[in-house]
Amino acid sequence: MSGRGVIMARSRVSKHRVKEIADLRMRRLAELAVLQVREGNQERARRYVHIARRIGMKTRTPMPEGFRYCKGCQQPLVPGLNSRVRLKNGRILIHCMVCDRCIRVRY
Repeated sequence: MSGRGVIMARSRVSKHRVKEIADLRMRRLAELAVLQVREGNQERARRYVHIARRIGMKTRTPMPEGFRYCKGCQQPLVPGLNSRVRLKNGRILIHCMVCDRCIRVRY
């Protein structure tokens, strides 16, 4: 073995474990994004949402339950800071105050 290292095979990670890891990372990024919005750092919050979405798309994992972000500006929606929440006709209206988009959710 003149100068060559030993090549070892990488251990395989199951699809279930990949989704678990992706879910944990997406939850953490969502928490960090909300913290950044509260501190006033909009660009960093948007970047965290972007990274979480890319992880979700790559692993086919949905965003964490209860985490809302604007589909237009990728901003995490925090009621009272950058979004307005209203109840109307059996729906929850979430209005993004950054880009003026509305999200309608049944309740």
